[in-house]
Amino acid sequence: MKLSILGARVIDPASGLDHVTDLHLEAGKIIAIGAAPSGFSAVETIDAKGLVAAPGLVDLNVALREPGYSRKGTIASETRAAAAGGVTSLCCPPQTKPVLDTSAVTELILDRAREAGNCKVFPIGALSKGLDGEQLAELIALRDAGCVAFGNGLESFRSTRTLCRALEYAATFDLTVIFHSQDRDLAEGGLAHEGATASFLGLPGIPETAETVALARDLLLVEQSGVRAHFSQLTSARGVALIAQAQARGLPVTADVALYQLILTDEALIDFSSLYHVQPPLRTRADRDGLRAAVKSGVVSAISSHHQPHERDAKLAPFGATEPGISSVELLLPLAMTLVEDGLLDLPTLLARLSAGPAEALRLPAGKLAVGLAADIVLFDPASSTIAGEHWLSKGENCPFIGHSLPANVRYTLVDGRISYQA
Repeated sequence: MKLSILGARVIDPASGLDHVTDLHLEAGKIIAIGAAPSGFSAVETIDAKGLVAAPGLVDLNVALREPGYSRKGTIASETRAAAAGGVTSLCCPPQTKPVLDTSAVTELILDRAREAGNCKVFPIGALSKGLDGEQLAELIALRDAGCVAFGNGLESFRSTRTLCRALEYAATFDLTVIFHSQDRDLAEGGLAHEGATASFLGLPGIPETAETVALARDLLLVEQSGVRAHFSQLTSARGVALIAQAQARGLPVTADVALYQLILTDEALIDFSSLYHVQPPLRTRADRDGLRAAVKSGVVSAISSHHQPHERDAKLAPFGATEPGISSVELLLPLAMTLVEDGLLDLPTLLARLSAGPAEALRLPAGKLAVGLAADIVLFDPASSTIAGEHWLSKGENCPFIGHSLPANVRYTLVDGRISYQA
């Protein structure tokens, strides 16, 4: 379909484009920015005066819950929620049932994502069979089936030697490995950041060193193996400092942070609300400030939702017995805009961390607005607001931001030039 988006403030962080102009789309691609090509006649137009047009957001960690956990979410429901948050491309982690360690599971997810048609899905394959940290998964078969990277989540390898061999194998084939660095022994049994809040509440703590000890080891293994690595869900100021040092040494490492870690601290736990129970845990204000500084400087090049929807019962037990995670992908853009509203980031930098940055980290064909590329676009109104939860689409309502008024409102999300969400 031929479609024209007229009068938007077009921001493409990858090229530095930022001015009011028109976009013209045909056959799923951007065919012109500015004046329409000769002979082009739009079948449909969108009056975008006052709106911002940006690359569709790229979220590196969205748990779709399917297969195996459809009571928490489905590919259809969670990709629909993602589109409402401005997301056009997302990566789903391997914690499914069965685990995403075979071509069959990969193909099932991709088929159902195509059927839903809400956004593009890029599976993350399991690094080890069953995520048990003992035997290497069939990485090449998974890559050929459509997996874009490989990780083991918070499940540790039983042996550092085995992990090292896995990284060397991945490096041989130029595969990207995703680390969630947390030392199993230091974190075991913990529910919150080990500090004043946890002590006051009587909650068992997870020290900052659970992240930094594992992170230091993982970075040394990356250096030894030469593997391309992405560090996900960093939570501490010292953790991002280690990433900065590794990047300064020339290691091929990138990093992301969960958006809620840039907003919340462990002080949110003071009323024992299970909505703030996440793993790795919320940390201190100083850690949050360190994460924010790393995002601003580009040491952390990606902000992700780390969306984990749960059924209602999963959050109703006492704090320690509840399942960790926040459902937040459909608030990705409005929540992120609070960082602009608070003066922490300018709008182009924020959009870079939500689109070009994550796309480059995992080498995804996304995150840019340019002639000839796929027309994956988010159109939002920066002057209006979103009432979180007013039109909730995710099956998981475990979100502490529901009821809050958030800056900006997603008006349209387009995938391959087709409107997949309209407010």
